[in-house]
Amino acid sequence: MSRPAALVTGGARRIGEAIVRRFAAEGWHVVVHCHTSAEQGAELAAALPSAEAVTCDLADPAAAVAMVERLAGDLDDWRVLVNCASVFRPDEVTSLDAEVFTEAMQVNAAAPAAMAQAYLRLARSRAGRRVIELTDQKLANPNPDFFSYTVSKHALAATVPMMAMAAAPADRVFALAPGAILPSHDQSPAETEVSHRMNLLERRTGLEEVADAAWFLATGPLASGQALFVDSGQHLLSQRRDVMFLARGKQA
Repeated sequence: MSRPAALVTGGARRIGEAIVRRFAAEGWHVVVHCHTSAEQGAELAAALPSAEAVTCDLADPAAAVAMVERLAGDLDDWRVLVNCASVFRPDEVTSLDAEVFTEAMQVNAAAPAAMAQAYLRLARSRAGRRVIELTDQKLANPNPDFFSYTVSKHALAATVPMMAMAAAPADRVFALAPGAILPSHDQSPAETEVSHRMNLLERRTGLEEVADAAWFLATGPLASGQALFVDSGQHLLSQRRDVMFLARGKQA
């Protein structure tokens, strides 16, 4: 295959889909990873000029690494791994839910780290390899809500500078930290509109902005190990609760 390739986990919908479409628009071959959205992933891949869909449960660490190993053998110019898939389940800072915590740590932190290790060990690329780990603006602007999710994103972020050191100088590893982009859980349209403007610029950050940022990290000159926030300045604020609940209070 002559096209450069990218794997986007969680690529069938939401932010992952936007990133898939951005790379496809640039003429890349895109591997759309999905789990519960297998039908959507297959339909998306079929609609793009050069794409394929793969299914894997990232809660199974052996399966996640096996997927990377298989793709490394198939793709001649695999330039980018974008780890976008995650679970975002509510739980309390005052009472750890062991099941939610274990799932979040595996899907959001352990699987992306193991996949990045396998990718950097095995993937072939004519132009260097790049790993992009999707984290969250909550890293700089924490609050007590979604405790396990937030802890898992901190764990994932910690891998970025370490892996960047090990991958230098040929390969690069980045963190991409979005803010509030799409509705969460049972948010109403009115709550979403309010919550997504709770940032320094008081504007909604678009899906295409995150996709453009992923493209920049994949192809641009940014030094390895850095984190790029795409949140209209939300991470520079101090918010005592998740904006989903702050907006709900304003709507009450």
